[in-house]
This record gives sequence, C-alpha cells and structure tokens, in this order.
Amino acid sequence: QVQLVESGGGLVQAGGSLRLACTASGSIFNIHVMGWYRQAPGKQRELVAQFTAGGTTDVEDSVKGRFTIYRDNGLNTVYLQMDSLKPEDTAVYYCHAFIRTAAQAPRLQEFWGRGTQVTVPS
Repeated sequence: QVQLVESGGGLVQAGGSLRLACTASGSIFNIHVMGWYRQAPGKQRELVAQFTAGGTTDVEDSVKGRFTIYRDNGLNTVYLQMDSLKPEDTAVYYCHAFIRTAAQAPRLQEFWGRGTQVTVPS
C-alpha cells in the first residue's frame, strides 16, 4: 500500500511563509501526478498546484506568483513553498497523487494524504 504523509502546516500571520512537504512511501513503481489540493470551511476541495504526468506544473490562478511547487524525485517528495500568505489561503491542504504501484499494475491508483491545516488570521 502507499501512504502520503504531509508536514509543515501551522498558523502564520498574513504576509508570512510556510513550506509544506509530502512524502510518498510504500509500494511505488512510479508517480504520474503529485501535488496539493486545499479545502476551506464550507467550500469544495480545489487544486492548488501539481506536477502532471508530463512533468509540467498546474498552478491555481489565485496562488500564482506566491506559491511554488517543487519536488525531490529521489525522495518521492513534493513541496509547496507558500509566500505572501493571505487569510483566504486558510484551509486544510491535502497531498494527492496518482501512482502506479507495480510495473504490471493495470492502472494508476489515486491516493490522498490526511491533510495539514494552514491558518492565516485576518
């Protein structure tokens, strides 16, 4: 089985920075997509940023220029550097991935982390 474990959330004042990390472990042949979603109270979960299967990045418009996603392939880890944080960034941030768990696996499997809280008081 595969686990996604997040770290790095917390409380930070507006204008501050946080870095989230997510490490995938377990039965991993290769990782096709990996990134971050967030869910604020009363809102739907939304994509924040991710690496696509082609190696490019998708970044949500409201965080462009403030958030940077990067990765360490050797560690199966993806990071989200969040700068110039705003109160509207307050949410639970979830790591997400599509992973092929074995060379002979017929399809990709989807995994989610448990989430890490990011709070930016207004």
